[in-house]
Amino acid sequence: MLDLFTIFSKGGIVLWCFQGTGQIFAPSVNALIKTVILQERSGNQTFEKDGVQLQYKLDNEFDLVFVVAYQKILQLSYVDKFLNDIHLEFRDKYKNELSDGNYYQQFQFMDIYNKILKKSEEWGKTQAKLPKQMRSYEESFKSKKTVASMIERKGEEKPVKVTKKKEVNFTEEVSPQSSPKQENGINCEDLIAANRAKFAQKMNKGNKKLDTKKSPKSPKSPSEKAGKKPRVWELSGSTKDLGTLERTTDRPEDMKSHFTPDEEIVGKMQGIIKDIEVDSSSEEEYESDSDHEQPQKTEKAKSGGMFSIFKGLVGSKNLNKNDMIPVLEKMKDHLISKNVAADIAIKLCDSVAAKLEGKVLGTFDSVATTVKNTITESLVQILSPKRRVDILRDCMEAQKQNRPYVMTFCGVNGVGKSTNLAKICFWLIENNMSVLIAACDTFRAGAVEQLRTHMKHLNALHPRDRHGGIEMVQLYEKGYGKDAAGIAMEAIKHAHRENIDVVLIDTAGRMQDNEPLMRALTKLIRVNEPDLVLFVGEALVGNEAVDQLVKFNQAMADYSSNSDPHIIDGIVLTKFDTIDDKVGAAISMTYITGQPIVFVGTGQTYTDLKALNAKAVVHALMK
Repeated sequence: MLDLFTIFSKGGIVLWCFQGTGQIFAPSVNALIKTVILQERSGNQTFEKDGVQLQYKLDNEFDLVFVVAYQKILQLSYVDKFLNDIHLEFRDKYKNELSDGNYYQQFQFMDIYNKILKKSEEWGKTQAKLPKQMRSYEESFKSKKTVASMIERKGEEKPVKVTKKKEVNFTEEVSPQSSPKQENGINCEDLIAANRAKFAQKMNKGNKKLDTKKSPKSPKSPSEKAGKKPRVWELSGSTKDLGTLERTTDRPEDMKSHFTPDEEIVGKMQGIIKDIEVDSSSEEEYESDSDHEQPQKTEKAKSGGMFSIFKGLVGSKNLNKNDMIPVLEKMKDHLISKNVAADIAIKLCDSVAAKLEGKVLGTFDSVATTVKNTITESLVQILSPKRRVDILRDCMEAQKQNRPYVMTFCGVNGVGKSTNLAKICFWLIENNMSVLIAACDTFRAGAVEQLRTHMKHLNALHPRDRHGGIEMVQLYEKGYGKDAAGIAMEAIKHAHRENIDVVLIDTAGRMQDNEPLMRALTKLIRVNEPDLVLFVGEALVGNEAVDQLVKFNQAMADYSSNSDPHIIDGIVLTKFDTIDDKVGAAISMTYITGQPIVFVGTGQTYTDLKALNAKAVVHALMK
């Protein structure tokens, strides 16, 4: 039984609707529009929300969406057929009105709806009674093999077949006159192997007899019996040097050391974070009109990019999937080469195919240009944040509430969490925010000392806060081997007592498959309830970024006892300056989580922090 069926335009006008129950479906349909249709995830035509299964079909010619909703527990096999039939029927009946854009009239469709629904339900019952048919030869894997793949060529490795060897009489020997293939019904190769094994057995027996005769040994000297002595290295330390090597606490001579501040960077990061600069080169770099090319400009024609081979596909017709397959395959390979995860590239191409299927091409529009423009729009839409993350505004709101604004940094080992935490700290103190850094990485040797060094450098750049009192940056640490969640809680309480504006919590790096450490991270977030949880990831990774984000989010949801667990709120993308135009990790991370990329690390100094510019990233991706 269908609980809801509705037809609406992509502009938000409801053309026709039927609701079979009193349940409110508006939140589920709105979630479908926000998280699937607007976020370019329409490759999979099913969506689940609050126990309600929604299935939809897009009509790209008239910009319509057909949506069916029913309880997830029901297994309705006829929904696909129902959507296809009612889609065709509605188009045929109101084709003239839809062509004129007359969406505000009364669509009398109840009788046709009941008729098609009844036929679809009867079809579903008959399909359920039919026995499962055997797969035809055309559907089998063997039918897809080519003749070339079945030809055996000399020099190629053959697949090894495990066969049971026949019993062999080891007393028999192969005569030179015997057949090369078989000897008395026995495979010649097996017989040779058996004879070799027998010969090796005889040789081993002979070696054992020789080993029984022990050779006289020279008596060992007392020094040899004492064992090997450890090597003593030059300039090596001893227990007496432990005091000078201990760096976990500051000594009086350390406090006298002075960091020479680089005054040139002071004042450069006031206000909001600047965007990554957009490349000024035009789109002609990867697109050229083949109809107006001159013969002497062959080199420019070669720079037409991945779409240049499809310029001949021009016409005014409805696009179907077969027209788009060659372009989408080329597009998928291009995205993967730019470091987009393979699964994400496939889903994105499927979504574009669903978005374009049935769309009418203009007279001078080619398939390649249409697909390229659609993919560009989709990528910009994916990278554009669903919600605005304004940290300075949120910090000011927390000040009004007399509490510190808390940010937690998490991620795998070695991605640059502490370094980018220091960059964000510099940006905050540039905007007159006092910061407390909580050293909750109690595992990695040198983690606390690294944060202490950053604190001293930052205080050298901005010695006092707006009131001229305490230092702009403070470090809260309790050493190594302690509970990270407890340290973070004490740090937040300390910031509240001292009226510190922002608390930055640095956590230990952990792999996404390490269950004990993922439970510890979930505990830290659950106990302290930070305002923002940032995942720090590298721009160098492709498929690994997807696995990391999925498992981090899943662990935070599984190991939390709250009904509404706090998962990742945003992403910090580091080492962005090392990848040239292979910026696909940004697409992979944003597509998986749906969360925005808040900061981008572009270098090693405190000012090398940027905000993501969606158009700049897409431009680099589409080169």
